[in-house]
Amino acid sequence: MIRIETKTKLTPEAAIMQAHKFFGPGGLGLQVKDQSATYARFEGGGGSVEVSACAEEKRTKVELVSQEWEYQVKEFISKIAG
Repeated sequence: MIRIETKTKLTPEAAIMQAHKFFGPGGLGLQVKDQSATYARFEGGGGSVEVSACAEEKRTKVELVSQEWEYQVKEFISKIAG
């Protein structure tokens, strides 16, 4: 299990949309189990990924908690960090 966070220039809503594209049915193929404007939970392959995003000053903090998808979570963070 991994818990990791990063900062991004994306809005919270855009960060969740990117997570949906990356982890969801059109990306890695995980099933969307819960989603709102600032939160998403994906399940599949014996594990799960939770993504939450909140605005902080001029950036957005994105927190990810994952079980069995650690490598992919780090890959996602490298795509949105900045």
